[in-house]
Amino acid sequence: MTAGPRAPLAAGGALYEADVRHVRAGGHRYALRHRTFLWLVDLDALPRLPGPLRVLAGFDARDHFGGRLPSIRAGLDGFLAARGAALPPGSRVLMLAHARVFGYVFNPLSVYWCHGPDGALLHTVAEVHNTYGERHCYLLGPEAAREARVPKEFHVSPFLEVDGDYRMRLPVPGERLDLTVQLAGGADGARLTATVRGRRRRAGVRGLLRALARRPWPTAAVAVGIRFHGVRLWLRGVPVLPRPRHVPQEGVK
Repeated sequence: MTAGPRAPLAAGGALYEADVRHVRAGGHRYALRHRTFLWLVDLDALPRLPGPLRVLAGFDARDHFGGRLPSIRAGLDGFLAARGAALPPGSRVLMLAHARVFGYVFNPLSVYWCHGPDGALLHTVAEVHNTYGERHCYLLGPEAAREARVPKEFHVSPFLEVDGDYRMRLPVPGERLDLTVQLAGGADGARLTATVRGRRRRAGVRGLLRALARRPWPTAAVAVGIRFHGVRLWLRGVPVLPRPRHVPQEGVK
């Protein structure tokens, strides 16, 4: 089994300066690059900034899973329990995600690494959000550190059908962050490769202020960037596909 992070996670979590790239091949080729920063946090010890600085980073249970339980950890536990994959007592969960900044957050992908009491990786959960306010979670085993394959089940892009398979390589971040998600096998012939790579930085107030000086409102920038590139694809003649009806999963309602 895969062990936990190579470098221990300090109290308050860690920041990753991340380089995000998407490359679309087959049919209409397109590539984009975006720089941002992400948090890696322990769900049982979420960072909490001093009073007036809390608008700069916060983690809210409403932004993950069903959004109705009192904490993100409770939301994750509910999702896992609904699939017969409940964690044993003493387990630890790390989450990679954007925090709320000025009250706003958009996470195209949040990743959860679920470690048992002995530190062994039991599950990996990939939580995907689209711009319609919908979410869907993929439950993966420890093999996701190398590569896991799952069918696409959720409408993300208006330019891609809900078919094909994802191949996800989601190793637990250490000093470096290196995630890859590939979509292949769709009926429209499109292929998409998304990578998230970055280096670990110290969190805390100083680390966060340095990151915000470089990327002042990263969550809004992600949402605006997605819409900007969507318009560019539409102007290039990529057809917009009908949005299928979304049926929320058990534990993500």
